[in-house]
Amino acid sequence: MVIAVGCDHAGVELKGQISGLLRGEGIEVRDVGTNSSASVDYPDYGAKAAEAVSKGQVDRAVLICGSGIGMSIVANKYKNVRAALCHDVVTARLCRQHNDANILVIGSRVIAEELAAEILKTWLYTKYEGGRHDARLKKISKIEESIE
Repeated sequence: MVIAVGCDHAGVELKGQISGLLRGEGIEVRDVGTNSSASVDYPDYGAKAAEAVSKGQVDRAVLICGSGIGMSIVANKYKNVRAALCHDVVTARLCRQHNDANILVIGSRVIAEELAAEILKTWLYTKYEGGRHDARLKKISKIEESIE
């Protein structure tokens, strides 16, 4: 599995922790930046990761900004992307089970590092349930196709 990891200046420290956790699980990490605490624009880095997921260049992505809201908005502009902003392990589990979320978004200013690690592992290893959720994801795909 290959996971892109990106952040803005608010998420640099947490991105480092998450990247280390992913590598510890034997997952290849594709770092799309930023790597400095100097102020940057989150859309630049959210777009890099979301585009890689959208085009099938990576399997999934993790995005981090101060609140997680901006990265979520950016990522969900891309076709075939289902980015979920998670604040706890319940939302991390449900976004995988019900929505097959392929991008995890975390707010570094609202989630402690320990909780972020739990959220990541839950999102990483929870399987998509399929079944009744398939029809809903197909509806989302139809919406994406109609907006071009």
